[in-house]
Amino acid sequence: MARRKKVYEGKAKILYEGPEPGTLVQYFKDDATAFNAEKRATIDGKGVLNNRLSEFFMNGLTAIGVPNHFIKRINMREQLIRAVEIIPLEVVVRNVAAGSICQRLGLEEGTPMPRPIVEFYFKNDALGDPIVSEEHIIAFGWANQQDLDDMVSLALRVNDFMSGLMLGVGIKLVDFKIEIGRTWDGDFMRLIVADEISPDSCRLWDIETGRKLDKDVFRRDLGDLADAYTEVARRLGVMPQGPSGVSKPTLIN
Repeated sequence: MARRKKVYEGKAKILYEGPEPGTLVQYFKDDATAFNAEKRATIDGKGVLNNRLSEFFMNGLTAIGVPNHFIKRINMREQLIRAVEIIPLEVVVRNVAAGSICQRLGLEEGTPMPRPIVEFYFKNDALGDPIVSEEHIIAFGWANQQDLDDMVSLALRVNDFMSGLMLGVGIKLVDFKIEIGRTWDGDFMRLIVADEISPDSCRLWDIETGRKLDKDVFRRDLGDLADAYTEVARRLGVMPQGPSGVSKPTLIN
């Protein structure tokens, strides 16, 4: 089979040309990065887990009518997605104080937000993905007011879905980030959820113990990142409970 043309390579994924116009193949790498890629490692099996988990979450969003780029999983590391024009913003929803908001506002980690807080960050690694206001976004032409309203609506719908899903398996959705892209049906433009949804892009805490089940395990050297992601997948039923004595269950094909 001929090697596909690489379209883009990021920290955790590679995009290749898809088999049909308007499609891409998204490949999940085992690379882990933190602190704007100042900390790096290769975590065996991380890409497989994130591929399966992102598939699971995107299919769930489709089922409740939240548009997204996912078409189908191709194999253990790849999925077929719709090509979109990515808006150069990370959309973050915070339910509990953690990470940068604690540093910016002097909040204690674990403080519940009075309501879900939606923030925007300009996607620029060289600048460290700075937080931006809606005024910046409109002034610099990254999105218009209607786009912003739609992005907030999409983000809050994802939050409702993910919060309920995680609560059902004993996990608190602390925060998460998504990316949103533009797609066209003829002359009609709409916004859809793109990129991925996985423990790489969420903060997930065990409700009972507070154990971190997300990339903070890697950021803070709290243990084995693959074990944390595997636990999330196991609770959600993406992976079966392994037999006694088997530390890491086998993924379902």
